[in-house]
Amino acid sequence: MTFGELVRAYLGHYTILTYLGLTAASVGIWLWHPAAALPTLASAMLVMLAYPLVWYVLHRWVLHCHWMFKVPALARVWKRIHYDHHRDPNHLEVLFGALYTTLPTLLLVAALPGWLIGGVGGAAAGFAAGLLWTCFYEFFHCIQHLAYKPRAKMLVMMKRRHLEHHFHDEDGNFGITNFLWDRLFGTLYIRADRPAKSPTVFNLGYTEEMAARYPWVARLSDAEARDMHGGGRRTRA
Repeated sequence: MTFGELVRAYLGHYTILTYLGLTAASVGIWLWHPAAALPTLASAMLVMLAYPLVWYVLHRWVLHCHWMFKVPALARVWKRIHYDHHRDPNHLEVLFGALYTTLPTLLLVAALPGWLIGGVGGAAAGFAAGLLWTCFYEFFHCIQHLAYKPRAKMLVMMKRRHLEHHFHDEDGNFGITNFLWDRLFGTLYIRADRPAKSPTVFNLGYTEEMAARYPWVARLSDAEARDMHGGGRRTRA
């Protein structure tokens, strides 16, 4: 895959187009009801500084949790936002986050602090910063999963650490572009540090025994398999 093909795959996905459209709308809201320069800058900078930690926390303790698949109302969400991604790490349809989870999260962790800092204009600035930072993360996530070979040493390292998370041991290397919090929390590793491959790297602990006790994710997967077998690959929202 060339860099141009990577960019086209990235920009052609509806989630990225939605983020960019909402960023433009947020800029419009700021122009309609602007905050002062300092609150605007503070709202945007807070999001940019907090984003790596927020992502680490969500990735480690929510996406890799063992409680969501035990709750029928949450099983479908957990399956879509991370289980499917680990089952098929390079599948573009589930490479990006689901809008019905990412957008409410950004409203909470980006727009709300901005509103507390600078009112409507601050909320717009914070939300725009969160959307753009999400686009930044998703672009590097594409580099890490699609058939593109980066040349820069930093990108090669980032891709290697993330692919170890997906193909060797899922209990570590939770960062995407920033592994500071992995280092601070002791979850950063290289493959040589953990010679044994995790038996749950592709199922996140949703084993056959767990599926027998909590069958909702398995039933959804079976239904999708029947749909694909009977009428072609079904697009997962």
